[in-house]
Amino acid sequence: LSQRAGALNSSYGQMWNAAQGALEDLLEDEYPTMQLHPQKDRLQVFQTLATFYLRYLKIFRALEEVYDQNVHPQKRRVVHQVLEGVMGRLVELKNEMVELEYSEFHYFDDILQDFKMTPEDLEVPIPRYFVREKMRALKEREKMLAHILAKGGRQETKTVSVPVQSMSVERAVWLLQVSERARQGRLRAHFMKTIRQEEQRRLQGNSSMLDPNQAATCIQKVWRGYRDRRRVNKDCLEEMIFLGMIPAQQTTPSPAQLHAQQVESRRHCVQEEHEAEYQRALVNIKESVRSVDGPDIKESLQEQIRQWFLECRDATGKFPDFPSPEDGGSASIFAQKTPEQVAAEFAAKEEEREKKKKSKGEKDKKGNDRKEKKKEKKGKMKGKKGKGDTEN
Repeated sequence: LSQRAGALNSSYGQMWNAAQGALEDLLEDEYPTMQLHPQKDRLQVFQTLATFYLRYLKIFRALEEVYDQNVHPQKRRVVHQVLEGVMGRLVELKNEMVELEYSEFHYFDDILQDFKMTPEDLEVPIPRYFVREKMRALKEREKMLAHILAKGGRQETKTVSVPVQSMSVERAVWLLQVSERARQGRLRAHFMKTIRQEEQRRLQGNSSMLDPNQAATCIQKVWRGYRDRRRVNKDCLEEMIFLGMIPAQQTTPSPAQLHAQQVESRRHCVQEEHEAEYQRALVNIKESVRSVDGPDIKESLQEQIRQWFLECRDATGKFPDFPSPEDGGSASIFAQKTPEQVAAEFAAKEEEREKKKKSKGEKDKKGNDRKEKKKEKKGKMKGKKGKGDTEN
């Protein structure tokens, strides 16, 4: 099993390498280093877009197969990023072709022949990981919907009551007459049918035997009609399957197909096991680094912060303020900056602070002036009132 798994990994690794090489070649053709002249012929532009679309589609199929069957967690993450980019580029090219031809259906006959592809290769497959990786969420959603529907159904059965309709005697008599007449008509038709069949048997018994040629012609006529009807039905079914109007009939899988399905399901189980092991390893490595190398890393970071403060003091003549959380905190200290750059930044910040202080001082002065003017007005009004009282 281990040798077989290694061979499968190597085969999917080769598929990945081939798809990556094809993608690099495609990117070189799509974004050349030399500046090309813009294309003015509409047909030529469509041929270029269609060629890129089919090449991206082939790469997408290969990468999707690799991502579905690869069991290495880190490799699957890298393939997933590339696969998402390829799918996005496919959507962009499809949109460009639709805007160019004002149609969602395109003819790729010549290009398919050049790439030795079939019309079935134009079908964009739904990535299998869309459903498989979200199976748990989908199952929970189905359970929730089933619970809601069941609850709503019970409530409806409890609340809905069938109204009782009253029927008059004339209406009931009319319904009974209709049903009785229908019963008698069926019996009369059955009786007449039996009489007709007896007459036919009597006539056939009295008539002479058929000629052998006539009998052979009758048999051939019945057989040829049956054979042609079966052939027409078969041709019609094949045509409908080819057009996609009817799903293809599922044949019994061969032993090789069954074995391949078992291998795929086994690899999916191995993927889940490796993913769980990878997540556990991330937590364990983080904890081990924090417990073993954490003190040393903390000490080295503190030493770098001290050195940074000393360098800034030597460059500016005073110790700088510790960076605020908005500026990045201690993380901004470890940015690759020279003391001169740090001094320039501090000088700019001090200028901004001085400007803010000046603006605040001017606002305070204006506020004080307004208060003094109000006080003067109030004093004048009081003096006028005092003079009026004395005069009175």
